[in-house]
Amino acid sequence: MTPERTDHAPDAEPPVRVLVVDDQRLIREAIASLLGIQPGIVVVGTAADGRDAVEQALALAPDVVLMDVRMPEMDGVAAVAVLRDRAPGVRVVMLTTFDDEEYVVQALRAGATGYLLKDLPARELAAAVRLARAGIAQLDPAATARLASAIGDRPDARPGAPPDASLTAREIDVLRLIARGSTNREIAGRLYLSEGTVKNHVSRILTRLGLRDRTQAAVYARDHGLL
Repeated sequence: MTPERTDHAPDAEPPVRVLVVDDQRLIREAIASLLGIQPGIVVVGTAADGRDAVEQALALAPDVVLMDVRMPEMDGVAAVAVLRDRAPGVRVVMLTTFDDEEYVVQALRAGATGYLLKDLPARELAAAVRLARAGIAQLDPAATARLASAIGDRPDARPGAPPDASLTAREIDVLRLIARGSTNREIAGRLYLSEGTVKNHVSRILTRLGLRDRTQAAVYARDHGLL
């Protein structure tokens, strides 16, 4: 008689290891509790400020850090920049109540994978965490609007530097649509391309520009006046 298997399938996706960072104890414990009951996620720790977050991230090696913006000792944006250098494999998603455009731009420029607001339902937050581990950027609609405002509405936010000359005209078109928050499917429909072709364009854009993800691509587009 064949014994019953108790192990997981070899190709089963391991749970996403998450570190929750917020200076308000009640909020960080609530977020940790809500995420802890979501399938495929394990909360490995919490931290009360940016400095603590860096120490905990280096010690616990989470896949994703949910990071508040305004905190004592070291704020979230500064902590993202430190983690980008000291733990480049860790994805950081900002989770905050502030949708100010400067916070959004600074966080993405520092290396954050996403920017979400705290009124997000637990299930959607869990989905964003899973996508973040895969390197897929998540922007709250309000944050996207702020980023678009920073890109398109302020005269002083349109630097004159041209985009990298290694990009083709088609890749620049794709980059513009990435910066507007379009998905690969939406870009494919807009430019009459297959989704596979769009995916290849996105990969080449990120590689040629030395960018990590779509959020950094959006900031690059902003800085080079493409919108």
